[in-house]
Amino acid sequence: MELTNLHSLSASEAARVIRDGLISSEQLVEACLTQISKIDGQVQAWTFLDPDHALAQARAADEYRLSGQPTGALHGVPVGIKDIFDTADMPTENGSALYAGRTPSRDSTVVSMLRAAGAVIMGKTVTTEFAYFSPGKTRNPHNPEHTPGGSSSGSAAAVGAEMVPLALGSQTNGSTIRPAAFCGVIGFKPTHGLISRHGVLALSRTLDHVGLFARTIDDIALLAEQLAGYDGQDPDTRPRARIPFLKVATEEPPLDPMFAFIKTPMWERADADTKEGFAEIVEQLGSQVEEVELFPSATEAWQWHQTIMAVEMAANLEREWNAGRDRLSEQLRAQIERGREVRAVDYQRALRQSAPIHESFVELFEQRYDAILTPAAPGPAPKGFDSTGDPSFCTLWTLCGMPCISLPLLQSTTGLPIGVQLVGPRHGDARLLRTARWLAAKVATG
Repeated sequence: MELTNLHSLSASEAARVIRDGLISSEQLVEACLTQISKIDGQVQAWTFLDPDHALAQARAADEYRLSGQPTGALHGVPVGIKDIFDTADMPTENGSALYAGRTPSRDSTVVSMLRAAGAVIMGKTVTTEFAYFSPGKTRNPHNPEHTPGGSSSGSAAAVGAEMVPLALGSQTNGSTIRPAAFCGVIGFKPTHGLISRHGVLALSRTLDHVGLFARTIDDIALLAEQLAGYDGQDPDTRPRARIPFLKVATEEPPLDPMFAFIKTPMWERADADTKEGFAEIVEQLGSQVEEVELFPSATEAWQWHQTIMAVEMAANLEREWNAGRDRLSEQLRAQIERGREVRAVDYQRALRQSAPIHESFVELFEQRYDAILTPAAPGPAPKGFDSTGDPSFCTLWTLCGMPCISLPLLQSTTGLPIGVQLVGPRHGDARLLRTARWLAAKVATG
């Protein structure tokens, strides 16, 4: 097999050629490390990377395969880990000086599952401070003068720059979908509670999700299949039958999907390139898409999300607030202060509002639609680094715990990627990937 450009392999391709003995994990990891050495000085996606440790894992994976033992679905494949996921062999610093040098004693559940699947834990990717809004050092791989988005900045940028084929992130508002859109990769936020958050920085039990990054839908399916499942240490996971993500995602839909194009009240924030791009997609889909008005019960969802997020962040970061508030960013201090001032009755009211919204979406999907079509962000990545961008096109779906995927199907007049977001019904994750695959093929063929 040609050994040039191994860093460009998808995870599915890499796992196959390693399994078949065409390349070694060590060769793949070396290729990724070479790519990192070439471009990470500009992109700055990594907060911790030990090349010797990554190569040692790869050699161990190769020795294990040669011993004839059964291997996992990601055997020898490198994965980037957002620096809010506990790793027992690497620091986990949560993007904050308060946690500088912290190395946990145990892996988070998902990191343990990745190791069980044979993955090489490449290193820790940059997160914004406590996975909130204060930006880290990462730059957009398409143009270093633009933000990569956040809070999963490093994970999206590392995949977009072909440093690794897969990476983990998180989403409490728009922290997976938005950076995926800005960096031109595929980002997937599963149904709330589908993937365990044990050992991951807790901001909001109601809103926190694990997020996945890859460059192909098949790779998203492959990764999700390894990570979905019940974990008694995450009270929002549930015992359920194994989901055959890869099988379902690669099937042809029995019928061409129907899309509900929902602009949401945030549509006025979309820029001209986004509006023009969506007009073209809608025209191309023809009778397979209908514009649907957002029902009244959801119009205040953005305010409810902000109330829940502020209160639960204030509670979860109380120790940091009490011990080191002077070392927190202005943005984070302001968020915690807002949360500490919310009345209990207003917090409980916000929590109650998500149920009727969810029921309305259940009815919408049962009527005739396979997925909701909507932007992933108002436009391409903004220039500058004071902000990681506007998450408002993600807020409603995060509040409702619905699965979402961002596809890099559009491009701005300046050449930057624009993400197209699809949203599916809760627990319809695998079918959403199948629908996303259909849409990507439809757009590609014109």
